[in-house]
Amino acid sequence: MPSTDATRAEHMEFVKQEGREVFKHAVVAMEESCHRVLDLVGMGISEIDLVIPHQANIRIIEAVTKRLEVEDERVFVNIDRYGNTSSASIPIALDEARRQGRIGPGSKLLMTAFGGGLAWGASVVVL
Repeated sequence: MPSTDATRAEHMEFVKQEGREVFKHAVVAMEESCHRVLDLVGMGISEIDLVIPHQANIRIIEAVTKRLEVEDERVFVNIDRYGNTSSASIPIALDEARRQGRIGPGSKLLMTAFGGGLAWGASVVVL
């Protein structure tokens, strides 16, 4: 709400979210978009070398990858070092994974994200 004396008195000028509902929506949307893109490209999750999820929240990452049945060693996580870097999280993770030698030519990556406006998506990239 626009900031006025009345909205400030009621703390209505702040953005609010239902954290639990956003969490549930993020997990389901990211998992489903991963399955959809894998189906579209004719691949199974076992063919993916590395899953690079948006680094918004470790609990979301763990829930999504558990539902996808992906082993921890095939999931790239760096939120513990950088926090939520918003739309830069996947590009940062890609660079870091490359520098660590975890990906290179021929690597099959599954990337998935969830963000502002409750937008989500996934892609498969073969380097």
